[in-house]
Amino acid sequence: MAAVPSISNSRLISNGLALHQEKRVCCLKKPHLLQVGKTSSLFSGRVCMSQSSPQIATPKAVANDKEKVNKVVLAYSGGLDTSVIVRWIRENYGCEVVCFTADVGQGEMELEGLEKKAKGSGASQLVVKDLKEEFVKDFIFPCLRAGAIYERKYLLGTSMARPVIAKAMVDVAREVGADAVAHGCTGKGNDQVRFELAFFALNPELKVVAPWREWDITGREDAIEYAKKYDIPVPVTKKSIYSRDRNLWHLSHEGDILEDPGNEPEEGMYMMSVNPVDAPNQPEYLDIGIVKGVPVSINGKELSPASLLAELNTIGGKHGIGRIDMVENRLVGMKSRGVYETPGGTIMWHAARELESLTLDRETMQVKDMFALKYAELVYAGRWFDPLRESMDAFMNKITEKTTGSVRLKLYKGSVTVASRTSPYSLYREDISSFENGQIYNQGDAEGFIRLYGLPTRVRAMLEKGI
Repeated sequence: MAAVPSISNSRLISNGLALHQEKRVCCLKKPHLLQVGKTSSLFSGRVCMSQSSPQIATPKAVANDKEKVNKVVLAYSGGLDTSVIVRWIRENYGCEVVCFTADVGQGEMELEGLEKKAKGSGASQLVVKDLKEEFVKDFIFPCLRAGAIYERKYLLGTSMARPVIAKAMVDVAREVGADAVAHGCTGKGNDQVRFELAFFALNPELKVVAPWREWDITGREDAIEYAKKYDIPVPVTKKSIYSRDRNLWHLSHEGDILEDPGNEPEEGMYMMSVNPVDAPNQPEYLDIGIVKGVPVSINGKELSPASLLAELNTIGGKHGIGRIDMVENRLVGMKSRGVYETPGGTIMWHAARELESLTLDRETMQVKDMFALKYAELVYAGRWFDPLRESMDAFMNKITEKTTGSVRLKLYKGSVTVASRTSPYSLYREDISSFENGQIYNQGDAEGFIRLYGLPTRVRAMLEKGI
């Protein structure tokens, strides 16, 4: 914790408020006015009033208590949270707000009318950057190559998108001369950690404004009322209050009836995929070309990373591929329930894993799978720019150098199954693996191998039987 300036010999007492008198103040804020025993909507801290009689006190916010901010770049989607945040920051920080929207494949409809809405809410300008190719090439593909999957199901759609957005926000802050960045993440979620760890790593001098940890709004219904009060248009109502996050990799759904794990998701909630029951009655076969662990082509047609994923989303969605309903352990300690649609990503994941069955030996595959768990954990926890993840990335790049070839997949009513796989670097040899005797593998050699490999088992049994 940074050192806190002290105020000694203070006799400034007015209206029941006193300045900190102790030289060591155990809180995260600068010296401020406090009122013992009162609560604050902004923060709380432990204040030692004297060495002999420590008391628990909660700082009371005052008008000038917020750190001075001149210009802030806000991660802006035009949704409920960020729509009300623009006005709230202007009112509470008295600073200029520059809205930033990252195009990570959320769809043209979500980008339409954003500039008018942002300026109508009080922003000075809206900056939009197309990050789709960078997102897929530099963030999705490394995770795909690593085989990263969180808690057996989650393909990290939101987790991968946050660092590319945060990186762009830091760039925009530099371009417009902003001294702060802001986000609309709640104090209960993972995204606040993901954004802020990226800010810390890329520009530790930037201030961070996180309204959900400060304001009096306690939930999404309060935010809707705030928006109505100030005539801020938002795309949700109390009857339809799903919290969604969409990008080129996936679409997530949270909230409303999903907050009870006992409720089955409503079919009308899904947007990227059809119900597998209603999918075509005939399977569709796809040939996925892979070079060094990442997909490059569909049925022989090479595409850019973003275009390839978009095409697979369309194909996979038509067959009801990639629906996941899971209860996950959030980084902040609680469990949450989410439903994810990842049609193209699911196809890619299956193709990459199947090709590795040809190109990786047993020991390498086991170590890679072990590292994949840690890799996924780092990405989920917002540690994208951590040296450990970058070092693991170097490992993944090296061991997938020969993961090149083609995988044929069959898509049918929500399922993805492998039909065939080929690679010029395949470690599979038919002349060795065949049940027929060959020149390289002598079946008689197995007897000696089994005796040596099973020696510890045999010795333990001999000891137990007194032999």
